Amino acid sequence: MTFTLVIGNKNYSSWSLRPWLAMRHLGVDFSEVQIALYTPESSQHIRRYSPAGKVPVLLDDTITVWDSLAILDYLAEGLPTLHWWPADKAARAFARSISAEMHSGFQDLRHNMPMNCRARLPGKGLTSAVQTDIDRITAIWRDCRQTFGTDGSLLFGQFTIADAMFAPVALRFVTYDVPLDDVSRQYVDAILALPALQEWLQAAGAEAERLPTFER
Repeated sequence: MTFTLVIGNKNYSSWSLRPWLAMRHLGVDFSEVQIALYTPESSQHIRRYSPAGKVPVLLDDTITVWDSLAILDYLAEGLPTLHWWPADKAARAFARSISAEMHSGFQDLRHNMPMNCRARLPGKGLTSAVQTDIDRITAIWRDCRQTFGTDGSLLFGQFTIADAMFAPVALRFVTYDVPLDDVSRQYVDAILALPALQEWLQAAGAEAERLPTFER
């Protein structure tokens, strides 16, 4: 089984990172189509693959799946022998809940601190509403690590979809030099240490596109 994953710029596309990271980390074979975002032609190119006009998109023969969480759920269903979710029922329920919360929430953080892997913009975008998002995210991380993550360095010990969902947030915290408690800082370090994430960051740093809105 070979998949094609359609993604945007690695430096800026947080939603593209989520399924890409999980697939690469778990050893899923896939080819990659990258489309530069925020150009006059972007929407036209993306709509060749997705009716929603957004990335990422997963192509599996005649089946098209769009939206990061839908892609991850589709892969978990189709490749059940891989470790997509925690084995424990309670941990799995918690992992699904926080993944959905990440998927639908934290709009102030997203808007004010967009993902920019190669930039360093300490303090930029921090508002009281953003701090509320940060406080909720780090509370989730501490709860996961202390309740479910004692057998490893990630949220539920070993890598799961929940880590893929929160990886772009970890990168934002680095870009904007967000002060973190010790547990959250250790978690960010663990995410950054993943070989798959290092591969993504290396490619992001080599991209030619520079989007002024994201760079200032």
